[in-house]
Amino acid sequence: MSNQASTDNQAAEAQPEDIVLDQEQDIEGEAPILERREPSDSNRLKRVIFDVPIEVVVSVGKARPLIGDLLSMGRDHLLPIDAKLEDPVELMVKDRVIAKGELVQSPDVEGQLAVKLTEVVNISALSE
Repeated sequence: MSNQASTDNQAAEAQPEDIVLDQEQDIEGEAPILERREPSDSNRLKRVIFDVPIEVVVSVGKARPLIGDLLSMGRDHLLPIDAKLEDPVELMVKDRVIAKGELVQSPDVEGQLAVKLTEVVNISALSE
């Protein structure tokens, strides 16, 4: 086995299986380092996937109206959902929850919402 392959295997084994952020951890710093490979040309193509954009849906809550009620809704109608303002939200890719967090006002843009992560699920479970 080559030295590079051995180094890659050791780095993969050194990564934690679960990445969980407690509410008390400072998560405003840098993101956890998930890729431990050196930035060499041979690994450049393997790392290019990190630059592909992906849509993340923030799920706030659900509603179950009757079809008749849904069809009669108009402007300014309120549709109650099964969540409170302080309830956690789920971040989803396709139909899988990848993290949980709380809604906050974005510090960068006035009036824009953001999600402060409180928990990141086991990333290795996404491939199962």
